[in-house]
Amino acid sequence: MRRRAAQDSAAWDAAVDEAHQRRLEEIIDCIGWPTIALVGAEASNAAWLIAQHGPNLEFMEHCLELMLRLPTNSVHPANIAYLEDRVLMRHDEPQVYGTQFLGSGDDLHVYPIQDPERADECRASVGLGPFAEYEDQIRKRLP
Repeated sequence: MRRRAAQDSAAWDAAVDEAHQRRLEEIIDCIGWPTIALVGAEASNAAWLIAQHGPNLEFMEHCLELMLRLPTNSVHPANIAYLEDRVLMRHDEPQVYGTQFLGSGDDLHVYPIQDPERADECRASVGLGPFAEYEDQIRKRLP
């Protein structure tokens, strides 16, 4: 749905995100955060995607707290970075890693970054490539 909606906004269905978030809440209640060791890298990444795109900010914050408490390599550090930036953006605060953009087409712009001069250093610390390359990919992917 998310891929289709990037091309055609009529394909967007917020109920999908809501349903996925409810299910992830149930899973977290049973097993805690779905770590790589517990559920595998693909499923752990899917859990992060649900948290990242869920409608509930408090749930995002809870997921971020859970992920931050885990031992290294339990979740991909880039997932934590994306979620941290999303939470900061939702609080109208500048992001750290430069993962969040607003708008589309000619109006597409990066959400403010706390320290743009250090963004690539922060990105590298979590396994993300240079900001300029990421921005280029985003601009090519979004209409």
